[in-house]
Amino acid sequence: MNITKSAMVTIAGRPNVGKSTLTNALVGEKIAIVSNKPQTTRNRICAVVNRDDTQIVFMDTPGFHKARNKLGDYMDNVVHESIADVDAIVLIVEPIASVGTQETMLIDRIKAQKIPAILVINKIDTLENKEDLFPVIAAYSEAYEFAAIVPISAKNGEGIDELFAEVCKYAAPGPQLFPEGMVTDQPERQIMAEIIREKLLWCLDREVPHGTAVEIDRFSERTDSGIIDLEATIYCEKASHKGIIIGKNGAMLKKISTMARNDCERFMGTKVYLRCWVKVKENWRDSDFLIKNFGYRDE
Repeated sequence: MNITKSAMVTIAGRPNVGKSTLTNALVGEKIAIVSNKPQTTRNRICAVVNRDDTQIVFMDTPGFHKARNKLGDYMDNVVHESIADVDAIVLIVEPIASVGTQETMLIDRIKAQKIPAILVINKIDTLENKEDLFPVIAAYSEAYEFAAIVPISAKNGEGIDELFAEVCKYAAPGPQLFPEGMVTDQPERQIMAEIIREKLLWCLDREVPHGTAVEIDRFSERTDSGIIDLEATIYCEKASHKGIIIGKNGAMLKKISTMARNDCERFMGTKVYLRCWVKVKENWRDSDFLIKNFGYRDE
């Protein structure tokens, strides 16, 4: 593949609107964790897509929200920085015929940066009648003059090719930014930690999973077999949360570990032995030191 054009594109939107699902659909494999809970994504994740002579680097960002702690401040700062110095922005919204407060703030940010923006209306698979899109398009067209408006379903892939074609219009001549075969800038250790955190989001209720962080203590590959030995510590903010994560006779932790191991094996393409521990770090989301220690760093 001879890459002659490239572009950097930010995917932005409110929490739980489908940014990570869209990122995975564009790449064609899972590199960003997903759940039905807001603030699933905490870091900016680069997703690299090569088609024909063009390389597009998509940046999946945390959901833009009102921060309630220092971790939230960090996440919102990631969004702000990601809307600067890119070739285009994809603003992803739900098919609701009004522009919300968070969307208005993001549109104001886009206006200030004077960067071309594509509006993506996600979750069209939830509409009984596609004509219901017209008032959504009208509302956003009144708020801002988007370069293009593309209805999609990130869940089932509808409209993904049309979106990619629109994004490619902003690719400029130049060398590829990432080598062939590389689909993300995330280190494998970080992806493994995120997979474990995804299972915490899937399996646990209320505030418990939002107060968790995962640190990989050991990541080693056996030279004779290629088997990966993985050891991880799950941090939570309260002793009561630790008990919930472990579960009766360790049942919940075993369930989380088994689900995570299966996904780790799919991603790595080899057998993974995973061991998890749970520790309490009270109020870590308001500690600059611990936030950085858990990998949430301003680059």
